[in-house]
Amino acid sequence: MRFLVRDRILGIGDDYWIEDERGRKVFLVDGKAMRLRDTFELKDVEGRVLVDIHKKMLALRDTMVIERGGEPLATVRRKRLSLLRNHYRVSLADGSTELDVSGRILDREFAVEYDGELLAVISRRLLTLHDTYGVDVVRDDADPALLIAVAVCVIHLAEKEREE
Repeated sequence: MRFLVRDRILGIGDDYWIEDERGRKVFLVDGKAMRLRDTFELKDVEGRVLVDIHKKMLALRDTMVIERGGEPLATVRRKRLSLLRNHYRVSLADGSTELDVSGRILDREFAVEYDGELLAVISRRLLTLHDTYGVDVVRDDADPALLIAVAVCVIHLAEKEREE
């Protein structure tokens, strides 16, 4: 499954659509402005909230939390020792599952893996349009909403880190 994200309009308070490879709108990222913390909602085309994404207020390292139905689904944070590449760890709420996100996050070139197995590839190179990047969900049994939420989180955290 390939999804297309318009790069240049990412930002707090901005809403943007994520389309499938046929150009149909599939998900809406609804950025919530005027909040104390960075907050997004990932919605389907009918406007139902699939996941909530928000920055954790009290944390030693910048942390984003993904929730589904008011229950924690995943926590996203930068790995402590990642000198050469951007590395983020996604801890799922079950406590035993961790996803690894690594690559050039700010260039929109990274991979999401579980236990060494590729789940999704986020890449600007796959497309010819400069302001668009693709999210390729590799496994059929993967949760596309979760993987897109992870992409939103790591890009947002990397951009915030770069600004500081």
